[in-house]
Amino acid sequence: MLFNTLRYAEFFAAVFVGSWALVRIAGVWPRLVFLLLVSYGFYAAWDWRYLPLIFASSTVDFLLARAIARETRPRARRAMLIATVALNLGFLGFFKYWNFAIENVAALRALLTGEPASVGHAFRVLLPPVGISFFTFESMSYVIDVYRGELPPHKSYLRYLLFVAFFPHLVAGPIVRPRDLLPQFERAPSLTPQQGGEGLFLIAIGLVKKVVLSDQLALNLVDRVFERPENYSALEVLAGVYGYAAQIYCDFSGYTDIAIGSALLLGVRFPKNFDAPYKARNLADFWRRWHISLSTWLRDYLYIPLGGNRGSELATYRNLMITMLLGGLWHGASWNFVFWGFLHGLGLAVTRAFQRAVQRRGGGRGERGEDREAAARPSPLRFPLHALGVLLTFHYVCLAWIFFRVPSFSQAVLILRQIGTLTTFHPNLPPVLVALLGVALASHYVPERLYERVRAGFIAAPAPVQGALLFLVAIGLHEAASAAAVPFVYFQF
Repeated sequence: MLFNTLRYAEFFAAVFVGSWALVRIAGVWPRLVFLLLVSYGFYAAWDWRYLPLIFASSTVDFLLARAIARETRPRARRAMLIATVALNLGFLGFFKYWNFAIENVAALRALLTGEPASVGHAFRVLLPPVGISFFTFESMSYVIDVYRGELPPHKSYLRYLLFVAFFPHLVAGPIVRPRDLLPQFERAPSLTPQQGGEGLFLIAIGLVKKVVLSDQLALNLVDRVFERPENYSALEVLAGVYGYAAQIYCDFSGYTDIAIGSALLLGVRFPKNFDAPYKARNLADFWRRWHISLSTWLRDYLYIPLGGNRGSELATYRNLMITMLLGGLWHGASWNFVFWGFLHGLGLAVTRAFQRAVQRRGGGRGERGEDREAAARPSPLRFPLHALGVLLTFHYVCLAWIFFRVPSFSQAVLILRQIGTLTTFHPNLPPVLVALLGVALASHYVPERLYERVRAGFIAAPAPVQGALLFLVAIGLHEAASAAAVPFVYFQF
């Protein structure tokens, strides 16, 4: 049930009316039961066979967290924590990475024996559960937080099941922390006109990003260039790479906007997941802006437990690399994703090394008052250096996106070789397509104050004006929509 379909609009309208009617008629508890049932129904619409999996994993984690909180013996607590991590990663590993593992074993055996590499269909997992990467991370983080003493075990089994299965974030995030969502299910829900206006605004913006920008760039530029790069000039292939950077941002941030807006209309607020990532001045800044819920999860539950930056510089670089390699593998069972993670790990390590070198070069400067005042004064080089940092970071991210998008390393090499031809003819770049690409990328540089003024203006507008604006958006979406709804990119993860 894709967010960009009429079917989802009908489903959400029924859920919206039903949930708020239940609050008025019967109270909070029946509403929670209703939301849990429709969330399970939403998941079953993808593949009902995996519904017991999400229910069972949620139940086991809920019980193990309570057992960990009661237990006082360190070894027993650690054993139960290992059990929940093994269970969640076991589910994730089997359903998502089993085929990848057996294919690599078969390839290695073929290399050693000279026999053809083949894997029988009987040994394959046909279709991994949708959203398993997201709900396993959410449920696992709850048990880890309880083990660390950062969160008390939740008393309500029903609310915990709803936390894991709540449909707006279930299949593609954001990865919502239990400390952010569970308390909201404990309070009586409310929906103010401001919340309603904000939710509608976000859904409209998300659909425009997805249907008008992402889908059109994918269908008319990105998919064609990445499928047969040899048929295009260097300029067109480069535009295709830029187009993919714009496509994946508009696609995933558009999904997140719809998810956040849908949750807001149900009285629930999700955390922000994107913050104009392509205006990052370095790679560390990029990961503070891109898929924030995943990057902070990897930081808190992988990078810091590995040692973070508490050890030597070499250990810190190792921890960065491990975190990003596993972050790449989280995205998909392919060596392309692992290499994408390697590129980002390498870039983060180089960024950190450069920053440390600059600090050492400065010695103790900045300690005296006059040095601090000098540092605070604007430098004529500050803006050019900042712009250069943004430009270099964007192009490094685009280089990594090539390996994220292609099905094989040979295809990535073909794309890079074609760019290296430096040919500039561009019959496949009509002005409308260039304009779409420009709007998708330039949206990062719209002043935050201007965006907030537009958002606040829509929220403050009378309901008839909001309705008229949404009607105009709906017409635009209808005109831009392709014959069939295009799935969101991150649904595959």
